[in-house]
Amino acid sequence: MQVSEIDNVKIYNLSAGKSLPDWLTERKKRALLKKNVDLRRRIELIQEFDMPGVSTTLRVSRDGQYIMATGIYKPRVKCFDVNNLSLKFERCLDSEVVTFEILSEDYTKIVFLQCDRYVEFHVGHGRHYRLRVPHFGRDMKYHKPSCDLIVVGASSEVYRLNLELGQFLAPYVTKATEINCCGVNDEHGLLVFGTEGGHVEAWDPRTKTRQGILDCALHCSDADYKNSSVPAITSIKFNGALQLGVGTSTGHVLLYDIRSSKPLLVKDHMNEIPIKCIEFHKQMDYVYSMDANVVKIWDSNTGKQYTNIESSVDFNDLCVIPNTGLSMMAVEDQKMQIHYIPSLGLYFVDVRLYKRAKSIADPFAFEEYKKRKIREKIEQERPSRIKVEDNLPKVNRDLASRLLDNESNKKKQSSNLLKDDRFKALFENPDFEVDREADEYRLLNPVLADLTKTKENRN
Repeated sequence: MQVSEIDNVKIYNLSAGKSLPDWLTERKKRALLKKNVDLRRRIELIQEFDMPGVSTTLRVSRDGQYIMATGIYKPRVKCFDVNNLSLKFERCLDSEVVTFEILSEDYTKIVFLQCDRYVEFHVGHGRHYRLRVPHFGRDMKYHKPSCDLIVVGASSEVYRLNLELGQFLAPYVTKATEINCCGVNDEHGLLVFGTEGGHVEAWDPRTKTRQGILDCALHCSDADYKNSSVPAITSIKFNGALQLGVGTSTGHVLLYDIRSSKPLLVKDHMNEIPIKCIEFHKQMDYVYSMDANVVKIWDSNTGKQYTNIESSVDFNDLCVIPNTGLSMMAVEDQKMQIHYIPSLGLYFVDVRLYKRAKSIADPFAFEEYKKRKIREKIEQERPSRIKVEDNLPKVNRDLASRLLDNESNKKKQSSNLLKDDRFKALFENPDFEVDREADEYRLLNPVLADLTKTKENRN
């Protein structure tokens, strides 16, 4: 594991280390591992967390259980299961992905914006549908309240695809010649568009009208800026309901309160390289701003730099796990990078110390484990004794009873259900027991819940 310290802040590179060539056979890989000490000591946090050539974009699902990445060549998408720290599936695509959005809580609904103007929808089993937009797209966002997919690109129009109706709606017409990026506020639904002319336009999707324009190019031009062209808006990101972060092609990051036309803070990367991505650490009020060379982490109130992350290859995209110090980068290399800063959230701890602290916090956990094991052992020995025959399982007895009662009507399909290995855990594992007091059960089975409640009152 590679550890660096910048501005007295420790940064762990969890993806550093040598990797084995793909063209080696399994036998040669094992032999090489025995000889090379560095290969044996390498850390592979997530298996196959790489691309054949270059990785372009990274996203984490809203439930936090899946990481999705796109790359080339051949264009493809990979989905990684966080619980198993391994690759869940991999799909090849027809063209390179510009950006993508995860529509569902997990990986089952995804939409890709591709470089050949196609918008491609994927579900759990694969590609579902694809369509084309009139101009080349540069960014895409999903507006959840209206179920609209917003696509912007090399045009003054903002294309709206309603996913509920399955059709295009009338586009928004902006004052810009081209639009580079867009953003959606998750709290009040305001739409913002970053233009090639250095302006940010804000639109209200309820009234479908422009609410205001920010002239960002005016505030990032100074005496040190020698380029005569107007700075373009290259990235945009909301932080909460009121704060807006804007990145420009000149390496400036501007923080706005959307109620004011003047920026609260202007941060200069001092290298005149376009800002590719902006992220926020909400608990500690830090801002991540990324260009091709460096990821800078700085205070959103004062602009003072906290630390920065550098690499020998160019950065393409940044994904920060919410409220933690763990960040992932898509780079111009095969291996995607994972960096961890303990001071920004969570912690490294010796497993022996963790077990000791856990035993102190819950001293009776081992005793409960012993009692449960003894109880299971007794239950296993009971069949050898004489007892009253009972065909009902111990878990979900009511469900099993109803299935047996309907056995004659359904030609023994219900009894086969009880013996089927696929549903065996339903009647053995207590985790699958139906909770009749749960609100979800009462909503799904209102009549049955009322009958059960009436029966209990009579008894």
